[in-house]
Amino acid sequence: MNRLLSAGTAGLLAATLALPAAAHTGHAGDAMFVQGLLHPLSGIDHLLTMLAVGVWAAQNGGRAIWLLPTAFIAMLSSGAVLGMAGIELPAVEAGIAASVAVLGLLVLLNKRVPAAAAAILVGAFAVLHGHAHGTEMPQTAAPFLYGLGFVLSTAMLHGTGIAIGLARHMPRRLLATRALRRPESRAQ
Repeated sequence: MNRLLSAGTAGLLAATLALPAAAHTGHAGDAMFVQGLLHPLSGIDHLLTMLAVGVWAAQNGGRAIWLLPTAFIAMLSSGAVLGMAGIELPAVEAGIAASVAVLGLLVLLNKRVPAAAAAILVGAFAVLHGHAHGTEMPQTAAPFLYGLGFVLSTAMLHGTGIAIGLARHMPRRLLATRALRRPESRAQ
């Protein structure tokens, strides 16, 4: 458990620390990509929500492990396009705050929900997060590169959340495996 959690944390930290160095390549496109990549890491609300989606996906298990992050990224992208186009959505900041609270509570309570319903919920929150990313895009940014950056960062955060969620249950699985092996070793 500690190895998996440490590997995920170390990978996220290494990627985050390496990004500022990549920003000094002298290419405006690279800088836009890096700005997009860093955007989800710059606000605690985005960071917590995206990690929570991964943890909750792992807690739900089965097809939710791939469905929730995929739904979030698809709807995040849709929301970003709306934000970049200047289309207003009501209560974006309140919805983002609600996403932190609701997803945090679902993770805390280990609440299992049918995968389709969970995907709809995370998708609705993702539109709001994407809208915020889109409206906060620097005016000089190349939209595709900036968007690619924050989508990649979001996927990385979801993956880290999934690793955390799976690691939380690993000791129980190891204990169950040991318990199943004991009768075999006694028979020999």
